[in-house]
Amino acid sequence: MNKTKLPLLKHNGVNYLLPFDIITACFALWGFANDITNPMVKAFSKIFRMNVTQGALVQLAFYGGYFAMAFPAAIFIKKFSYKSGILLGLALYAIGAFLFFPAMTSGNYYPFLAAYFVLTCGLSFLETSANPYILAMGSEENATRRLNMAQAFNPVGSLMGMFVAMTFIQARLNPMSTAERAALPDVEFEAMKQSDLSILITPYLAIGTIVIVMFLVILIMRMPKNGDADKSLHFFATLKRIFSIPNYRQGVIAQFFYVGAQIMCWTFIIQYGTRIFMGQGMEEQAAEVLSQKYNIAAMIIFCVSRLIATYLMKFFDPGKMLRTFAIAAGIFTLGVISLQGILGLYCLVAVSACMSLMFPTIYGIALKGMGDDAKFGAAGLIMAILGGSILPPAQAAIIDMKTIGGLFPAVNASFILPLICFAVVAWYGTQAYNRR
Repeated sequence: MNKTKLPLLKHNGVNYLLPFDIITACFALWGFANDITNPMVKAFSKIFRMNVTQGALVQLAFYGGYFAMAFPAAIFIKKFSYKSGILLGLALYAIGAFLFFPAMTSGNYYPFLAAYFVLTCGLSFLETSANPYILAMGSEENATRRLNMAQAFNPVGSLMGMFVAMTFIQARLNPMSTAERAALPDVEFEAMKQSDLSILITPYLAIGTIVIVMFLVILIMRMPKNGDADKSLHFFATLKRIFSIPNYRQGVIAQFFYVGAQIMCWTFIIQYGTRIFMGQGMEEQAAEVLSQKYNIAAMIIFCVSRLIATYLMKFFDPGKMLRTFAIAAGIFTLGVISLQGILGLYCLVAVSACMSLMFPTIYGIALKGMGDDAKFGAAGLIMAILGGSILPPAQAAIIDMKTIGGLFPAVNASFILPLICFAVVAWYGTQAYNRR
């Protein structure tokens, strides 16, 4: 069957356009949460006078929530419905966002990590529900392309998150450098910390309100069920069945490394750019804001590239495209490592163009043909987002070394980790293409 002739959002007489549009809006919501959070590693490091490794605990708490709730979300969806999973996800998202206020009043770092964890438990429910729901809204032949189209709205939310982080958080924090803050008396430091934290939490309270509105919209909407009438759970038998499928088993591995690479490239672009611009005589805060502008440029390129890749998927095999983009990402990452000036930063921006199709394509290939098992299959792929929790702190530990051998910048050397990740993704694309 020629997949280019099949409608994306109609199947067996059912038109999925309106449900597709509503669920796709949720993709933007979790994109916002992901990319307002990446710059917070640097912000929390300054506000609480911590090193990069301690600041990267934000990512550990953030992506740890994805890991913890993925299979509970799958069981919940199996027992109830995709719509119920999305509603519970939105509720936890809003609760986590509102927990930033008591975290601020505590004046401590760890309540913020708890708020991030609750928020991302909600995101885990959202992604475990929404991704396979989109796959089910039409013919199986077009499922990967349809998910790429929905995922194109994820970076729209990411762009908003980056813009809000740059404009309403980074630019408004006290401009005093990390070294100057370290020298402050405790009383002055505490006053500055509370002022900065009140700035930091405002966007989270705002997005919590928007999430509640989305919750109410989906609550009153009639949505297609697209589920199996059989609500019985055969958890371990299902896991054994799905992990016996090579495309799925290898897809979980590839997704772990891809998400790790994505979060590392988008989180530490600020550290990478700040080192370059401070070397040119720029103040630390100005260098951070300028680096965030490069991060936004990377996301714009990511958006455009995803749209192009979604179109090209009409004509090319997804596995072959995944391999090609991963190899290109590896080449640019070599430039990030070896070039120590602005050219290295340009290479880091270019990596985003190559990452654009990776998440939804791995997802679509891994779940292809799984039917109702996709509920549990989706959970395994969402658990693989743990790569975004484990790998960034490892990269941060390398960055904290400052230099390698006293000469080579550690921030450059740290990108050896994303390079390894892209090699794994290229391997998976090759395996999937050969099997097809």
